[in-house]
Amino acid sequence: MAKGKARSAKRSAKKPNRIISYVKEVRAELRRVVWPSRRTTINLTAMVFGVTVVMSVAMGLADWILSKLFALIIG
Repeated sequence: MAKGKARSAKRSAKKPNRIISYVKEVRAELRRVVWPSRRTTINLTAMVFGVTVVMSVAMGLADWILSKLFALIIG
């Protein structure tokens, strides 16, 4: 019986916890990431915001034109 306990203890000591391994791998990967500078982040955010505003206006204009067109056809 002592041999069985020794074997199971040896196996559990060999096999690390998968969650701990995952967290360690994630931390190692995040250290390798090249993060953008503050200026780059601000520029990219401004571009996303600008494109969103332009597309919103374009979609609103297209909706307004189509609603007027269908009102003339139906009405």
